[in-house]
Amino acid sequence: MTMKALISVSNKTGLDSLAHALVANGYEIVSTGGTLRYLQDNKIPVTAVSDVTQFPEIMDGRVKTLHPMIHGGILARRDLDTHHQACATHGIELIDVVVVNLSPFQATINKPDVTVADAIENIDIGGPSMVRSAAKNHKFVAVITNPDRYAAIIEAVSTPQGISEEFRRTLAVEAFEHTAQYDACIANYLGALESPNSLPQSLSLHYKKHSDLRYGENPHQQAAFYQPEALSGLSGLIQHHGKSLSYNNLVDAEAAWELARAFEPSQAAVVIIKHTNPCGVAVKATLADAYAAAYAADPVSAFGSIIGVNQPVDAATASAMQTLFVEAIVAPAYTPEALAILMQKPSIRLLELPDFFSFSEPFTQKVIMGGVLYQESNRVIWNKADLSTVTGQIAADQWSDLKLAFTVVKSVKSNAIVLVKQGVVIGVGAGQMSRVEAAKLALMRVQNNEGNQQTTGCVAASDAFFPFPDSITHLGHAGISAIVQPGGSKKDDTVIEACKKQGISMVMTGIRHFKH
Repeated sequence: MTMKALISVSNKTGLDSLAHALVANGYEIVSTGGTLRYLQDNKIPVTAVSDVTQFPEIMDGRVKTLHPMIHGGILARRDLDTHHQACATHGIELIDVVVVNLSPFQATINKPDVTVADAIENIDIGGPSMVRSAAKNHKFVAVITNPDRYAAIIEAVSTPQGISEEFRRTLAVEAFEHTAQYDACIANYLGALESPNSLPQSLSLHYKKHSDLRYGENPHQQAAFYQPEALSGLSGLIQHHGKSLSYNNLVDAEAAWELARAFEPSQAAVVIIKHTNPCGVAVKATLADAYAAAYAADPVSAFGSIIGVNQPVDAATASAMQTLFVEAIVAPAYTPEALAILMQKPSIRLLELPDFFSFSEPFTQKVIMGGVLYQESNRVIWNKADLSTVTGQIAADQWSDLKLAFTVVKSVKSNAIVLVKQGVVIGVGAGQMSRVEAAKLALMRVQNNEGNQQTTGCVAASDAFFPFPDSITHLGHAGISAIVQPGGSKKDDTVIEACKKQGISMVMTGIRHFKH
């Protein structure tokens, strides 16, 4: 008995080979629309769906396969006489293989000039219906939604056993994942149109496995990296060299990228990250100079770090980096000379992000036990016009250092204090339970550094207000000249008075930057 395969795909990759293999192994192919024309153009025997249904495509192709002659052939149970009788009564022929991938809705809405009408017209109806029908009846029908599976299907149909039930079940799982992701994408798009300036009432999240990771936060924990449909952000990274990535590598790589891309590409910036916190940051005229300054700020912590840079890595910078044990480097690009130098280190991971500056994630999410937290991303940038100088005068060179401190403190775990001098972060107090301890830790890190940088004349940033003047006292005794902080404490007046006594200028932003 001749078997039937229904094929309707938007992605034609590998279709020639699959179709030829099906025909060679006794399958009659049924198709419609663009796929029908493609198969005809490639001289592959094919029957039009309209010849099966005896009903033409209507409404500009919106209605093609939504017909009992199609879905009856897919959904019929081969182990029930009543289903066979129904097929015989209505002239329905069984369909054994369904090859469908859906209209590219995600690609459509990613176009900068897409209209709502275009997006809606690219919502596939018949495709998901056939996929779900075939997946439901996977005991008897194989459904293929991923061209990567074509090779295995070609091999299977070439054997006397054909496509096994176990393999059909695997394909059915993939099919339901495919339609779930597709529907989630549509729901999110339409939901954003309905309430563009508010958080959605429901979240439709769907991710597929990008890769298995070496391990999780610790070697005894399994881990994998999952991505949305479109490769972007870290899921679109190019790894030029080095060992496979671990969970911690990706978490730290994200932290390095997030901070490095906060600086304009016209100014060379280097960020050194350890356990998601920056231990060295510098902005200089060249990338090599910025790396040297960032490393010198805390050479002990820089060991085993991940480095983020906002310009293509050149040979001079690569040569300087080569002397340090580094887990990974995250950059917008590398020169061939830089790659040749860095690849001499066998383990270092060289990561390139093509959309280093263009990628934007409007919301962030965090999974907690029993739910997901969802919030707007913290995209506040330095705007001098929005600041209020509450005491003292800010010199021109202090403004640039305050901007750097403000930018970096957003990326430090709370409670956080950051010290900056001449375009270099020289001390970081991260993740402390009290603000005064964060201030003392930042000062201590400067004092303990073998480079012996001096805190006199440097500036400080705090991620949140000072609840008491004790931090000001410690910073003032160390010679801090200016501070930027949100303000908003009940004791703001007391804190300002403490600054006046210490001769510290203070700027308030009105915006807190907690990071958990």
